[in-house]
Amino acid sequence: MRGFGFSKFKPNQIPKGGFEELLKLFLELLNYTSGDAGEALAWLNELDKQYNLTNDDYGMGDFIDELKQKGYLDEDKQNGGFNITAKTEQSIRQSALEEIFGKLKKSGKGNHRTPQSGQGDEKNAERREFEFGDSLDQIDMTQSIHNAQVNHGIGDFMMTERDLEVEEMDYKTLTSTVLMIDISHSMILYGEDRITPAKKVAMALAELIRTKYPKDTLDIVVFGNDAWPITLQDLPYLQVGPYHTNTYAGLELATDLLRRRKTHNKQIFMITDGKPTCLKEGTRYYKNSIGLDRKVVNKTLNMAAQCKRLKIPITTFMIAKDPYLQQFVRKFTETNGGKAFYSSLNNLGEYIFEDYARNRRKTVR
Repeated sequence: MRGFGFSKFKPNQIPKGGFEELLKLFLELLNYTSGDAGEALAWLNELDKQYNLTNDDYGMGDFIDELKQKGYLDEDKQNGGFNITAKTEQSIRQSALEEIFGKLKKSGKGNHRTPQSGQGDEKNAERREFEFGDSLDQIDMTQSIHNAQVNHGIGDFMMTERDLEVEEMDYKTLTSTVLMIDISHSMILYGEDRITPAKKVAMALAELIRTKYPKDTLDIVVFGNDAWPITLQDLPYLQVGPYHTNTYAGLELATDLLRRRKTHNKQIFMITDGKPTCLKEGTRYYKNSIGLDRKVVNKTLNMAAQCKRLKIPITTFMIAKDPYLQQFVRKFTETNGGKAFYSSLNNLGEYIFEDYARNRRKTVR
């Protein structure tokens, strides 16, 4: 008789002792505990009991001692616990970058190519005749000599300005980005943790810019009932609150931050899972979570239109599948002239990376 046989599930990638293996798991757990080292270590202990992560030669006590010795943990003398250090925060960002974007090599300044050719930074495949003002290092000598031979013959070699052929150059631009993260209560509702992937993407994007596009800038804005900027160091500790979604306030703050940047290319990335449900009117909050409130929606769309007038495109990464919410995002995107991705949590990072790395818009002057 044919049928199915069942056995106990045994994960394939459970680390088997050793500092480096346990460190990877510890850093991953810190994302879920919002930087709480004590809670992450408690979870690690439970995993050790269940999966025998350590052995008789290297136990959890040895791992904790090594974390302290190598500067990943500081003891909290007042509470008797542990706090993570700046080294740990950087390691979390690097781990997120490797997980989401893969291992990227460092490169030079301003690495976003534009369609604008001329005296730029990087050669492309196109060729054209020499023009006054072209740099000598742009001249393709092999092709220029070939042109001279064709035009004037081989016996009596001569070369004129018309024979010279130059390699086109692509400009590279600098980009200022604001990453907006929704921290309303819905980011942890319905049994799905949406804030942790959003945090990991933000940390990976920040590390990507720091290593691959060091001249670019990244500001991070979180929005709930209000909106406020946070630093890179705040990201591991970010949590959702009992908030509604004031998308208008987030866009207003993001626009103000970009106005201060001197770069020509500016953009907003917004990670959200829901509709705008809140506005602040003086000291009062106007809230409505039922359906799409016309007052909230129209003011949010007006802000999207204002960003368009300022030449700030908004790319929305929507991590909810409700058709009426996606309909709102389509209207929002149409109003701004930006883009929208209806992403799952698993491929959120890949979408953001592709959209950022392939930014080749012409510089606005």
